[in-house]
Amino acid sequence: RTVLRGGVGSNASLLPDIAESINGIRVTQSFVREKENSGIFNRLSDGYRQSWMRAVRFNFMMGPTVDVISAVTTAFLYVAIVDMAMSGGTASVGVLVAFTGYISRFWSPITTLANFYNSLLTAISYLERIFETIDEPVAVKDAPGAVEMPPIIGKVTFDHVSFSYEESIKTLDDVSFTAMPGESFAIVGPTGAGKTTIVNLLSRFYNIGSGTVYIDDTDISKVTLHSLRTQMGVMMQDSFIFSGTIMDNIRYGNRTATDDEVILAAKTVCAHDFIMQMEDGYYTQVNERGSRLSAGQRQLISFARALLADPKILILDEATSSIDTETEIILQKGLNELLKGRTSFIIAHRLSTIQNCTRILYVDKGKIQESGSHEELLLNKGPYYNLFMSQYSFMKDKAVQ
Repeated sequence: RTVLRGGVGSNASLLPDIAESINGIRVTQSFVREKENSGIFNRLSDGYRQSWMRAVRFNFMMGPTVDVISAVTTAFLYVAIVDMAMSGGTASVGVLVAFTGYISRFWSPITTLANFYNSLLTAISYLERIFETIDEPVAVKDAPGAVEMPPIIGKVTFDHVSFSYEESIKTLDDVSFTAMPGESFAIVGPTGAGKTTIVNLLSRFYNIGSGTVYIDDTDISKVTLHSLRTQMGVMMQDSFIFSGTIMDNIRYGNRTATDDEVILAAKTVCAHDFIMQMEDGYYTQVNERGSRLSAGQRQLISFARALLADPKILILDEATSSIDTETEIILQKGLNELLKGRTSFIIAHRLSTIQNCTRILYVDKGKIQESGSHEELLLNKGPYYNLFMSQYSFMKDKAVQ
């Protein structure tokens, strides 16, 4: 069992390395790390081979061992019978045949049990790995007595919320704000300031350290995760595209949507034109993770998917970071349609995408340093003004003047 457990562990180390090598092949080639990665793979595969060879030797020893014991027992009985015959006893051919048959019938189930035992040990070794994963404590789950989230209108309140990934470092420190239904909130600031943590707490990807997050005056920690997340839409920086058609990928946001509704959503976010230029239009097959599509095209498809899902609260975490400037200009109209009538939270480093937001929160060191509209923050000449000027020092913006 210990030998088989070692083989399973080696396999668990090898498979992720293979997956990483395939998914990151372009990075490997660009940094000329083929030889180093090949060495890592050879070392892991050698460990895997040695572990399983020990397991195979153990497995193959079981059957022959039982056969040897059976043969020795048979030989011993034959010797005993011959000795008995030579001592004046009687031993007919029928007795010998009967003994041989009985011995065969006696050892046959033992051999079967030995083979079954080998298979059982292998299965147990894999099951141990499975149960290790199953037994991992669930950090975020429904609270006892959790209720269904009522239909969301869109009011969001953070009430003195603090959060830490590590006990010694506060990622968010006493954050408070209120977003009214239909308002768009932009969250900007330096890397590691806590921007993504804010929206992760809103989606309940993590449990809140202290304070409370309310949606429509309902404490989100007291509602079921399913009823909460089904009314929210989250778009990350790296939009995931599933294997299948473009039509299926957009419809993923709403399985009951008709083809016309899918096409309308794509037109709204300016994805229709590039889709129609593909060989089969909306029925073009895309590979796993959308490898046939550019980063900008994947983002446009995810925009259409989010629009079709019609969430009441929409979160965009660097969702336009992979779109070039020309596409961004075209997309802005579609983005406005996407945000219309929804409470939205937009995390962005490119300030051109958030200037029309109702309010902008500048977050740094886990605190909201300042908040207001684009024009108000420029007039304050605080951290947001400095960030804006660093990006647009070459432009003569009227608000800056």
